[in-house]
Amino acid sequence: MNIFKKIFSICLVAALPLIGAGTASAADDKAMVQTFYDLLSNPASAAAAKTFSANTSDDWESIGNYSGKNKTKEAFLGQMGYFAKLIPDLNWKVEEMLQSGNKVVVRSRATGIPKGPLFGVDGKGKGFDILTIDIHTIENGKIVNTYHVEDWSGALQQLKGK
Repeated sequence: MNIFKKIFSICLVAALPLIGAGTASAADDKAMVQTFYDLLSNPASAAAAKTFSANTSDDWESIGNYSGKNKTKEAFLGQMGYFAKLIPDLNWKVEEMLQSGNKVVVRSRATGIPKGPLFGVDGKGKGFDILTIDIHTIENGKIVNTYHVEDWSGALQQLKGK
């Protein structure tokens, strides 16, 4: 039985660096995904846009529906410029981040007070507080796509005061 204990101990010691590497990778992936939310919360920040761009693949896509008309990175960054003007206090707070393999799932909360009409609704100084869910896919050390859903209907109801 001693030989089995020795073999088990050797295997365990040999595996420890691999276990640690997996943990560090997951932490790195989550830190990479956090840059997406840093940009959403600071849409006017050139530094946040640069960091987001560095952490996403050149062909990254924002996928919000099944129309096949996904947003490119450039279109998404353009939208951030629009949001920076419309909702300067936009805050996108990560409330939970889970990882399984190369997928990182995030439950977050978006809040803000639009300075003008949002999707045609002028809240006249009212704000919104909505739930969002995103699924980010990581490949070769970059985010390659992000599936997302936000409760914009709920935001509009809040802005209407209903």
